[in-house]
Amino acid sequence: MSTLTTLNPTSRPIATYLATTLPRLFRNSIAIVVFIALWEALPRLGWVDATFLPPFSTVARALVEMLVSGELTSHLLASTGRALGGFVIAIAIGVPLGLFIGWYRALADILNPLLEIFRNTAPLAILPVFVLILGMGETSKISMVVYSCIWPVVLNTVSGVRNVDPLLIRSARSMGLSPLRLFYKVVLPASVPTVFTGIRVAGAYSILVLIAAEMVGAKAGLGYLVNYSQFTFEIPKMYAGIITLSVLGLAFNQVVVIAERRLTAWKG
Repeated sequence: MSTLTTLNPTSRPIATYLATTLPRLFRNSIAIVVFIALWEALPRLGWVDATFLPPFSTVARALVEMLVSGELTSHLLASTGRALGGFVIAIAIGVPLGLFIGWYRALADILNPLLEIFRNTAPLAILPVFVLILGMGETSKISMVVYSCIWPVVLNTVSGVRNVDPLLIRSARSMGLSPLRLFYKVVLPASVPTVFTGIRVAGAYSILVLIAAEMVGAKAGLGYLVNYSQFTFEIPKMYAGIITLSVLGLAFNQVVVIAERRLTAWKG
């Protein structure tokens, strides 16, 4: 063993990495593996109707076939573009607006009831309004995503700014920081974790609302794929679309988590 380590000094770090990573990967994936195994076994054993719930292998085959043909890719790109576009617009508007409202407490007290009303108005309930005003095109779908995402971003940003530890603010003021530097050096970094909580919620909303909008009126997108596959009774394709939606949602969430870790590294 010592001879191998001497000849290849990187073998020990690699072995240590594998020894710590593989058990963690196993623990994290065991529930998914069991779920897939049950999905495969139950239809084949006749415990559920395979017509309505095909085995996982059948769904996976349909997914691969759609990937090879390019059908799934076109729907995925359409949905990703809409969701990402609305999500980015909501962040670009919501974060500065929330910071502004949260910094001026009197303004926050005035606007908070109205913001709560908008937040608790289900986006799907006003989907017909967006369709009537903006039509059935891309504008209405992206606007729906913006509407659903902006309120959790704004309200969590306001909450983050207003709940900064007063001791930090008093300490910064005692050091003679100007209001602008106080906001930039103390309030903004301290509110970042709460802001990202709203952004993660908005990321989930962007997928959910978009799929519903695509089911109502669209000629492309994962929501359209799932809805169309149900009507044409192409059930494996329907489940393949649902799986793709889940992966897309996880990807959105993971990107936000990575960005949050980078911007809140100071907490370590």
